[in-house]
Amino acid sequence: MLWTHKLRTLLSVLGIVVGVATVTVMAAVGKGAEQKVLDGIRRMGTNLITVTAGKVAVMAGRERQTALVTTLLPADADAIQSSAGDLVSLVAPVQSRKMPVKFAEISLNTNIVGTSPEFLKIRHLRLQSGDLFDEQDNRASRRVAVVGQTLVHDLFGGADPVGQRIRVGRVPFEVIGALAPAGVDANGVDQDDQILVPLRTALRRVFNVIYLNNIYVQARSEDLMDECAARVGQILRERHHLREGIADDFTIQTQAVLLRAQRETQRTFSSLTISVASLSLVVGGVGILAVMLMSVRERVREIGLRRALGARRRDILFQFLLEAIILSVSGGLAGAAVGIAGVSVLAYLASWDAVVAPEAVSLAVASSAAIGLVFGTIPARKASLANPVSSLRAE
Repeated sequence: MLWTHKLRTLLSVLGIVVGVATVTVMAAVGKGAEQKVLDGIRRMGTNLITVTAGKVAVMAGRERQTALVTTLLPADADAIQSSAGDLVSLVAPVQSRKMPVKFAEISLNTNIVGTSPEFLKIRHLRLQSGDLFDEQDNRASRRVAVVGQTLVHDLFGGADPVGQRIRVGRVPFEVIGALAPAGVDANGVDQDDQILVPLRTALRRVFNVIYLNNIYVQARSEDLMDECAARVGQILRERHHLREGIADDFTIQTQAVLLRAQRETQRTFSSLTISVASLSLVVGGVGILAVMLMSVRERVREIGLRRALGARRRDILFQFLLEAIILSVSGGLAGAAVGIAGVSVLAYLASWDAVVAPEAVSLAVASSAAIGLVFGTIPARKASLANPVSSLRAE
């Protein structure tokens, strides 16, 4: 009967196909976005603990300092390294600010980062050319800089910048190295749009301050991160003379907490989009209901003849339920195939990070079968309850 009425069968499964395909694509896009965010967090560093001066709030998905706090000092970074050496492998103090940079006739604003050589190791940054400043450059407050790839293209036209001279604010610097491409981190910071300079040079000659924005700490292992964060907090409270009951004047965030928060946010968004996409599955179920009701009405004599020849009510019920399930499952499988193909096309044309989630595809197909069972029950029950005598007399 389904094969005889090909057009009707096609139209009845079309809603299921669209619904499953939509769920598959949306789940893949959500999974890809989640994977991209998690990869971005992992690229920020391994076993990373971030100490930020003052309180940090998440605004528009990005971390922001709520107020300027000047109590985080370079000596705090030294104290963390010396007092928590059994838990800490690397420490990098950081002070950064957006400032104008000029080369020849080209001028632009970029992020100036004063830090130590350990910063590159902690944040998984690599040099593409040239050298990195060392501790001797830092102690001597030398005016040397390492530029990111955005600066290489915007200031130097893609040419090797090593040996060139730039001006940060009013201070001249010699470029001694260029960073390899790093992309955007999980906080939306373009790691290619920055210039690294020795910390003491930045504090004394560029920013004219004595305090830090951040201290990056790398724990010796993932298992030690919580203990390390607690030790760092204790050290800073003692150094900042914070008595019991007084709130911290700094914020400590571990990579594990950041991963958990980002994953939870992404999963909430994915669940919302998949829920909206699932409405099309319900619409497909309504289509199956309408087609099956029409089929029951057209096949009244067939139902009466089967009952007259000994078919029981449950046989009629099973027949129409089976037809509904065949419609829904075939629509679900076709929708999964269309969805997977759509993910590939979307990833190729739009350059989106889309990852097909097998569990989402399986759930969508199973849901389509359940929808066929639910929406097929009404017409199947109606057919099974038909009076055989009246059915045989029907025109």
